[in-house]
Amino acid sequence: MGRQPFRYFFSSLIACFLAIAPAGAQRSPDAPSGDQRAPQTGVLSLLPADAVTEHVLEVGGATLAYTATAGTFSLFDQNGERSAAIFYTAYRLAGASAEARPVTFVFNGGPGASSTYLHLGLVGPKIVEFGAGSEGAGARLRNNPDTWLKFTDLVLIDPVGAGWSRSAKPDNAGSFWGVRSDAQSLAKAIALYVAHNGRTASPKYLLGESYGGFRAVKVARALQQEQGLAIAGIVMLSPFLEGALQFGANRFALGAALQLPSLAAAELDRRHSFSEAALAAAERFALTEYLVTLAGRPPEGEAGRNFYERVAAITGLPIEVVTRSRGFIKDAYVKHARQARQEIVSPYDATVAAPDPFPESGSAEGGDPILDGSLQALGGLFVGYARDELGYKTEMTYALLNREVSGKWDWEGRGGRNQASITRDLRELLGLNTSVGVLIAHGRSDLVTPYAVTRYVLDHLPQIGAGDRIRLKIYKGGHMLYLDPQARTAFTSDASAFYRERAGP
Repeated sequence: MGRQPFRYFFSSLIACFLAIAPAGAQRSPDAPSGDQRAPQTGVLSLLPADAVTEHVLEVGGATLAYTATAGTFSLFDQNGERSAAIFYTAYRLAGASAEARPVTFVFNGGPGASSTYLHLGLVGPKIVEFGAGSEGAGARLRNNPDTWLKFTDLVLIDPVGAGWSRSAKPDNAGSFWGVRSDAQSLAKAIALYVAHNGRTASPKYLLGESYGGFRAVKVARALQQEQGLAIAGIVMLSPFLEGALQFGANRFALGAALQLPSLAAAELDRRHSFSEAALAAAERFALTEYLVTLAGRPPEGEAGRNFYERVAAITGLPIEVVTRSRGFIKDAYVKHARQARQEIVSPYDATVAAPDPFPESGSAEGGDPILDGSLQALGGLFVGYARDELGYKTEMTYALLNREVSGKWDWEGRGGRNQASITRDLRELLGLNTSVGVLIAHGRSDLVTPYAVTRYVLDHLPQIGAGDRIRLKIYKGGHMLYLDPQARTAFTSDASAFYRERAGP
């Protein structure tokens, strides 16, 4: 997340030895009592007892009565000492059957991002509404007409280092910042919630955005292997799946070809001329002539001019920029697509541009117009919401996006994030759990995790079980497609149908 599109993306904690001990003294009505938190020193002493509140939400002519719990779960090391506190916010519909009602565990990516993006942007009972021009200063919360509470209970979790989740010892935080340890600690937190709230028989789902999609598959495997919990489904939003495909768009022909459809979609949307047929034509060009041309020697003469002119027409880039980059245009696009207006484009949504603070520079500099612009308001909005409506009050700073986590992340391989992959995990999950389903959603103008990368990965998976176990949906918008109200409504509708189908007759 940031100017380099995946810069902020989005080992060993032995989870099976972590003791089950909640951090809060106050509990949800159906949670077991009698487990008190020991006195704390250091940063964890700033965390209050769990706060439980009752609410009624009026949306679309429907009334939803629900219980909200904001609190923490404790993790312990092998010496029995508290090693971390995991902050979560849970919403449970009143009067619903615990066995029949699905429960969805939600997290964002980064690594280092809190769950607030999905909480206030998509699934929660409240949603952010930005002011004129999508400025963060005018952002307000309102009732969410598309809340997922209509069809699933929700548990939104912040990994260690994000939100109000903290390691007991700051010097030990890095032990949680890795692919395996992160999955194990989140799987443990999920197991704690399930055990303390009588949700063992509930259909359990995972929802992850960006690196959170990668994380969801890893957590599902950890739940199955270490906690004895099987999930019913995974929903991935703008997921990161394969580093080898994700980070090669400026050097390798296939990476560039999988990026091009998102650039084409952004240009079609900018010109208000989008159609499925036009995007399909761009996709065919990307994986045929464009791919073959970039894989060979750079074209010259008239053939070169014709090729670069076509790429410029598809993407809206100036022909001289396309020619200078020899058709590898990912980074060039952010800086030069709107250079005539002295604007830079956000890789999180290539249809969004903002004034360039460094127009004299040859490359994009400064913060991202979306991630570092309007979305920064989410942190303050959530703190106020937690305090005033959920009754959770703390002096601890809320980390909306902790960039230190991403910089210190342990990718557990010689290739780092460039070789990170969940393909093997996904194959094994589908093979061992024959009932699990996967829904993947992408915004078509997202340059951070382009939808064509996911399509390529899925196209090269073998058939494992039923043919419709994995579904890919493409919507208008970017990485946070839910910022577009129509896309948010459409995605929510598709997700609701996915849950109904998983429930069966």
